[in-house]
Amino acid sequence: MRMSVLAGLACCLATAAAADAPLIVLDQTRLPFDLGPGHPANNPASPANSPNAAWNSSGNTANAGTAWPNRPSNPANEQRLIITADGGVLGYYAPNPGGVLNLFDVTGRRVAYRPARGTRSLFTVTGQWCGTVDGTRGRFVLAVTPACAARFGR
Repeated sequence: MRMSVLAGLACCLATAAAADAPLIVLDQTRLPFDLGPGHPANNPASPANSPNAAWNSSGNTANAGTAWPNRPSNPANEQRLIITADGGVLGYYAPNPGGVLNLFDVTGRRVAYRPARGTRSLFTVTGQWCGTVDGTRGRFVLAVTPACAARFGR
């Protein structure tokens, strides 16, 4: 079951460019243990998942919305949109050189991140568990809590 359920849901979403990432709002209580925040690898209290860890930190210029790779005006980010089921754009994603996946809203404000190693979980910039990422066949799906989805401010 695991993430294949999320991948299946992604097929039902509006057609988009191959690099766009569908965002699905999830019911955290229905996730398998190994994908939720209770699993040790996904725990927000883990030092590797902390927003204060060097590669995850908002203070790291590689994660700043003002850095060229992360700006909304960077044409590369037009190919990495975070989309809704109805085709709306919530923001975009940008990997940093250390392997952290950053999620930004349409204005370039950093909303969440996935640490480089050890977890598929997403965390808010203040360190709360936010959701999970499934990467399959060159695409991925972002499955987030309602509170995390609201951070995109759509």
